[in-house]
Amino acid sequence: MIFLPRLTPAIRAVARLLLACALLTAASAPAAVRLQRVPKGGLQPQSVTAADGTVHLIYLKGDPAAADIFYVRLAPGEERFSAPLRVNSQPGSAIAIGTIRGPQLALGRAGRMHVAWNGSNTAQPKPARGTPMLYTRLDDAGTAFEPQRSLITHAAGLDGGGAVAADASGNVYVLWHAPGTPESKGENFRAVFVAHSVDDGKTFAPERRAHTTPTGACGCCGMKAYVDPSGALFAVYRSATADGNRDIELLVSRDHGKTFTVGVVDPWSVKQCPMSSATLTGGPGGVLIGWETAGEVSFGLATPSATVSDRKKLSDTRGAKHPVLVTQPTGETLAVWTLGTGWQRGGRLAWQVFDKAGQPTADQGKSDGVPVWGLPAAFARNGTFTILY
Repeated sequence: MIFLPRLTPAIRAVARLLLACALLTAASAPAAVRLQRVPKGGLQPQSVTAADGTVHLIYLKGDPAAADIFYVRLAPGEERFSAPLRVNSQPGSAIAIGTIRGPQLALGRAGRMHVAWNGSNTAQPKPARGTPMLYTRLDDAGTAFEPQRSLITHAAGLDGGGAVAADASGNVYVLWHAPGTPESKGENFRAVFVAHSVDDGKTFAPERRAHTTPTGACGCCGMKAYVDPSGALFAVYRSATADGNRDIELLVSRDHGKTFTVGVVDPWSVKQCPMSSATLTGGPGGVLIGWETAGEVSFGLATPSATVSDRKKLSDTRGAKHPVLVTQPTGETLAVWTLGTGWQRGGRLAWQVFDKAGQPTADQGKSDGVPVWGLPAAFARNGTFTILY
C-alpha cells in the first residue's frame, strides 16, 4: 500500500491517478532485449520454454566435425543455467559444420525433453547408406538422457538437418529428408519422411513419406517442426525441383502425421544450395513461421491450410540467415537473425521487436560476434527477451 500523508483528498486522488498512469505505461512498455553468450562457449543453441517458465537449452561443443550436445535449464527465479548434461551417448556423434545439421529440441508430455540430430561421420548406429538420424530423450528420472538411437529404417541418405516436435499427449515426431527411393538420384527426387511415436518416444513406427507431391528437397538445407495446442503438426523445409526452384514449403498434418497438406510459402529460383534454416514456434496469435529467401528474412502466421498470413519482411536484411522468433505472453514478438554468416565464416547478430499489433518498435539493433558455425536462439522471461549467441 502507498500512503500519501498530509495531502488533501483532491491531491491524493490526482496522485493516485498519476501513479496508475505510470504503472500502466510501464506494463505496456516494449520488452527489453539483452544479449547473452551460450554457456561454455557453445554453438547453435536451441531453446524452449515450459509452461512453468523453465527455459530448456541445448548447444554443441567441441570439434565441429564430431561435436557433443549439452543440455542445461534455467528455472524460474534463477539467474544461472544448471550444470551441463551431455545428451549424446556416443562422444563426437553430432556435427556443427554447415550450421543446419545440429540438434533440435522439443518439449513433450510431463516436461520430457526430446532431442534429434544429424549424426557425424563417426556416429553409430549407422544406416546402410550415409549418416544416422539420431534421437534421444530425457529418462524417467529426468537426470540423464537415454542411449542415442537411429530412427532410419529405410529412408537413408541424410544430408540437411532433421527436426523434432512433440505434444502433451505423448506424440513425438522426428522428420528428415532423403531420397524418395534407394535408387533415386538428385535433389528433385528427395522427399520428407516422418517417424511417429505415440508413447513419448519410447518406440517409433518406421518412417513414412510425408506426402507424394513431387517437391524434392534442398539436400543441404534445414528443417523445423512444431505441434500446436490443437495437436496439428507443422513442418517447414526448402524444396528442390529439376527446373531450379528452391521454394520454402509448409507441411501441416491434423491427423498425427498420417496425411499432410503442403503449400508454397515463398518461391525462389536459384541454382545452388543456400544452406538455409527456418523456424516455427507458438505465439498468442497461432504458429509463427520464419524463413530466408534471396538473402532476406521474413516471418508470418502459419495457417492449418499450409498458407502464411500477415507476412512481414524484415528491413535491412540483405545477407540475412537463420531466423529465430519468440513471443512474450503479452503479445510482443522478437525476430532475430544473422548477417554475413556463411561457410566457415561468422557474422553479426540483428534483431527487431514487434508490438502486440505486429508493428515494429524502436527496440532493434545489431551486434558483432556470431562465431563460425554459429546461430542464435532466444527466450522470453519476466518481460525481457534474451538472445543467446
